[in-house]
Amino acid sequence: MLNKVLFCATVDYHFKAFHLPILKWFKEKGWEVHIAANGEIELPYVDRKYNIPIQRSPFHKMNIAAFQQLKSIIHENDFKIIHCHTPMGGVLSRLAAKHARKSGTKVLYTAHGFHFCKGAPMINWLLYYPIEKALAKYTDCLITINEEDYKLAISHRFKSGEVEHVHGVGVDTERFKPISHTEKNEQRKKLGYKREDFLLFYAAEFNKNKNQQLLIKAMSELKETLPKAKLLLAGEGVFQDSCRKLASELGVDHMVEFLGYRNDIVNLLPICDVAVASSLREGLPVNIMEAMACGLPVVATENRGHCQLVKDQENGFIIKHGECKIFSNRLQDLGINKELYEVLGKNSLRMVNKFSLGTVKKELDHIYSRYMLRETDETKNKYNRAYI
Repeated sequence: MLNKVLFCATVDYHFKAFHLPILKWFKEKGWEVHIAANGEIELPYVDRKYNIPIQRSPFHKMNIAAFQQLKSIIHENDFKIIHCHTPMGGVLSRLAAKHARKSGTKVLYTAHGFHFCKGAPMINWLLYYPIEKALAKYTDCLITINEEDYKLAISHRFKSGEVEHVHGVGVDTERFKPISHTEKNEQRKKLGYKREDFLLFYAAEFNKNKNQQLLIKAMSELKETLPKAKLLLAGEGVFQDSCRKLASELGVDHMVEFLGYRNDIVNLLPICDVAVASSLREGLPVNIMEAMACGLPVVATENRGHCQLVKDQENGFIIKHGECKIFSNRLQDLGINKELYEVLGKNSLRMVNKFSLGTVKKELDHIYSRYMLRETDETKNKYNRAYI
């Protein structure tokens, strides 16, 4: 009989975007892989997939039905490991697995960035902190992806079995990598950009947290000093129209391109010059890691995720929130000072190695293998006790 593992998250796209290598890893180990999430995406390396109505809002009534379904799924299957992701996926699956843990199931939870953190609104601390701390006792291993969250879980004595730090979900440095100057110019020409354009790139949903308005305001400061600068914004969202309006009002609509949803980021990043990021909070952003893997300097706002990846004046610049003028000044520095640009870009390429997919797979391999070994030992002990 095959060992079974269940992965749970709020939406199934989470696994397509971040965890396919881990699903593959379990299949190669001979495990039966199950997925529980909201959505109907077909995923590779998955033996069975459950579409359950998990909602992002903790107050949505559909989460009650999702909890009941999860509880039934766990009861009907002898899962050796349950690994949950995302806030609501983590809440519901840990509660649903309470009884299964008594029978030896190991529950792991990856916090992709606690909603409560330094600088977070007080409501986040009042709502999410008590929930995460309470659920820690139903967690055999709490996995954090940045140092701030790791230290917080340790210092606040989250009562999970273990607390681990893994360097994110991993960036595929075989796919995301620099290209030659010749290829860069050729690809730019195909996409309608010129050799002398100074391309800034940011891929993110248009929402309040991602704060693209700061980048558009920074572009207005560059109209005279860096007229060849172009801000490429990939993504969609409720704030997209207001950002278009802002670009028009500031007279930089010719310098800002709204690319919409793109599935060719791997081709766009290498032709750009600088990665920018303006979000208010991040866990450990993949978009920055991908840019670093392509050898781009990064100019980003100050938060725990950005500060984990970007070291000020080493592979980019960290800017305090609201410092629009300073943000634009740092972009101007990179656009004018070619030596500075080259040094910071090379440092990005060097520094991304510890966040590579290979590194993260080894870290998770160590964690998973430890729990696989424990499960095997516990099974042997149960078998031996039965015949004493």
